[in-house]
Amino acid sequence: MGKVVLYSSVSADGFVADENDQPGPLFDWLTSGTVPLDDSGALKVSQTSYDYTRAYWDQIGVTIAGRHVFDLTDGWDGKPPGGIDHVVVVTHRPAPEGWDPAAPFHFVDGIEAAMAKAQELAGERVVEVAAGDVGGQMLAAGLVDEVRMDVVPVVFGSGKRFFGSVQAQHLLEDPDEVLQGDRVLHLRYRVRR
Repeated sequence: MGKVVLYSSVSADGFVADENDQPGPLFDWLTSGTVPLDDSGALKVSQTSYDYTRAYWDQIGVTIAGRHVFDLTDGWDGKPPGGIDHVVVVTHRPAPEGWDPAAPFHFVDGIEAAMAKAQELAGERVVEVAAGDVGGQMLAAGLVDEVRMDVVPVVFGSGKRFFGSVQAQHLLEDPDEVLQGDRVLHLRYRVRR
């Protein structure tokens, strides 16, 4: 099995969205550079951010997200973001009415079922878990190996927390990587076992 990584861009005070579920400037770093990050040409980052992000993205086989994120993004129009092969959606509800059953999205009930499905689909590749409530639940359940944060220089003051509603302390190792890009600080921590 590949490793499990909890990931998102995050404000300096720990939020992945504001009170209105909006990311504000959290993704501005993806368009603040000159190096194309993907084939679309829309995403351009610094060379440092490219080297760090592209290498990580190329390892991802599956992304796990909650139904809330799925609904906010309109299911990415049935195409997994960033060229990912599959998305596993944690939900208590069925796929939306009219959803294309051939789209590489898998709707499962509960974090354990989501992780089992994601690991089956990912094989040796990385299972990425979107930060927020589902990511926090997976961290609390001991299912996360690594935490990656793209820390953006903005303070939201309130909103949706990176670790969701996690109430207990969880130790991370010292950072394995700390890299400064344009308008972003890339951090990578292993979860202490």
